[in-house]
Amino acid sequence: MPATSQPHRTDGRGRRRSYRLVAASAVLATAGALAAALPADAHEGGHGKPLPSRYQDVQLLSFNDLHGNLEPPSGSSGRVTELQPDGTTKTIDAGGVEYLATHLREARKGNKYSITAAGGDMVGASPLISGLFHDEPTIEALNKLDLDVTSVGNHEFDEGAKELGRLQNGGCHPTAGCYTDKKFQGADFPYLAANVLNEKTDRPILKPYWVWKKRDVRIGFIGVTLENTPGVVSAEGVKGLKFKDEVETINKYAKVLQKQGVKSIVALIHEGGLPASGAYNYNCDSPGAGAGISGPIVDIAKNVTPAVDALVTGHTHAAYACTIPDPSGKPRTVTSAASFGRLYTDTTLTYDRYTGDIARTAVKAANHVVTRTVAKAPDMTELIGRWNTLAAPVGNRAIGYVSADVPNTGTESPMGDLIADAQLWYGRKLDPQTDLALMNPGGVRAGLTYAAKGAEGDGVVTYAEGFTVQPFSNTVNLQDFTGAQLIQVLKEQVSGTNTSAPKILQPSANLTYTLDLTKSGADRVVTDSIRLDGAAIDPAATYRVSTNSFLAGGGDGFPTLGLGTNDLVGDDDLTALEQYLTANSSASGPLAPPTANRITITQ
Repeated sequence: MPATSQPHRTDGRGRRRSYRLVAASAVLATAGALAAALPADAHEGGHGKPLPSRYQDVQLLSFNDLHGNLEPPSGSSGRVTELQPDGTTKTIDAGGVEYLATHLREARKGNKYSITAAGGDMVGASPLISGLFHDEPTIEALNKLDLDVTSVGNHEFDEGAKELGRLQNGGCHPTAGCYTDKKFQGADFPYLAANVLNEKTDRPILKPYWVWKKRDVRIGFIGVTLENTPGVVSAEGVKGLKFKDEVETINKYAKVLQKQGVKSIVALIHEGGLPASGAYNYNCDSPGAGAGISGPIVDIAKNVTPAVDALVTGHTHAAYACTIPDPSGKPRTVTSAASFGRLYTDTTLTYDRYTGDIARTAVKAANHVVTRTVAKAPDMTELIGRWNTLAAPVGNRAIGYVSADVPNTGTESPMGDLIADAQLWYGRKLDPQTDLALMNPGGVRAGLTYAAKGAEGDGVVTYAEGFTVQPFSNTVNLQDFTGAQLIQVLKEQVSGTNTSAPKILQPSANLTYTLDLTKSGADRVVTDSIRLDGAAIDPAATYRVSTNSFLAGGGDGFPTLGLGTNDLVGDDDLTALEQYLTANSSASGPLAPPTANRITITQ
């Protein structure tokens, strides 16, 4: 039947409802056109009050992977690289919550619609000022930063789900008690853990999503951590938990939010990518959208539902502000602000009041350096001073001496080598038959600097500095492996789950081999080049290996290290480092940094 011949329905008073609907639509369309055409202050409502315009810019400030770095990070951990117009680069000192607070507060000025969000790993692997107090100081600082919401990261599980719950809800530590005369209040902001389920209840252990509201603007946030969290956290930390697929989880809760009428959605994802350049302002959309970035976040971004308007990411400690197409081919912003509070991202989300959605073609994002040239935030200075006073009796104690910086940079780092040497030395104290030591690179959280940070003097290594390097309290474990298993362990650095993102173990000084990057997979470790004390590895012989408890459990994609026998568990790894430095260095004879030449790299 032609549309013009359809009968009109009437309301209870016999009036034509179809006419009223058409008329109303025409009025709305006209009003919409006028609203879009006129500035906000040209609209007047009742009593001469201005009506809001159709589009509202919402400021989204974000950062990730703070790791309890309240004080300015030292060495390379406290610098960012900036790409210059002429193609050269320069380094800038960056980070520290006294400066981060100032930068965020300045950025918010004049923005009535402003949200601050984070991409996980706010705590864990923290320096002494936070780690010694189970990261209560960092939660207090984040509250002062006016953080609105964050996803969990893998390091939020370093001490298990119960401790994460305490950081969220407050209360004194179950064994350490209260550190001050005030009860710890917990986080003012929600931690989101949509893909972390209790094994018994099959429900998220914390809120899966949260909705930010201001007047008529609503934006939903979904928070997830990487599905492989059990592979990068100790078994005790993830006991009783299940970690679900990031994409499936985000897509599930995006539908939940849409059913609640929330159409503007941001995903906070503790998983990330690797841009082609380490410069924070590198254009990773050149020559095309997302062409300059690789890693897990690329596949995630390409498969997360188009209902999600922006992705705030983390985990890789990289800096990027890219545009990766969603499944429908529409451009979508994906950002990460490096780590340790050195950067923050400022993203403009243009909210459409008529649709309730983000006008994604108008979204723009950029990373900004947390420079140390601005004034320090007084409340953060007070916070740091207060907690440092409590930590000082422990942290200021000298544990060793170095003759120069010991950096934590490169495929093989001097700091990683030093720790491996320390664990071999300590292992031989436990069992003189210990043959070698291996250290996972992710467990080395910082290097050592020669310049004094306080009154201790140049070259002095304090307990606080050692704690910053090795904050996990892993034990040193000795295990027996066959030569064939040892060779397999070295090949697992570049194969299996480590194929696309190799994890190169830091070896003790007596283990050498060649890593051939022109080859692929396990073949990149040249078997015939492997030498222990100058001799080839005998596949049938037994070797005693010193590692930390995380590696001894098969962590970081090294399943063969979980097959060791004749276990002997020693003290924690920081104690091993402390004892090694104390025994092998002095004020008159400081320890020289290892030269990091145990792995020969060909490419």
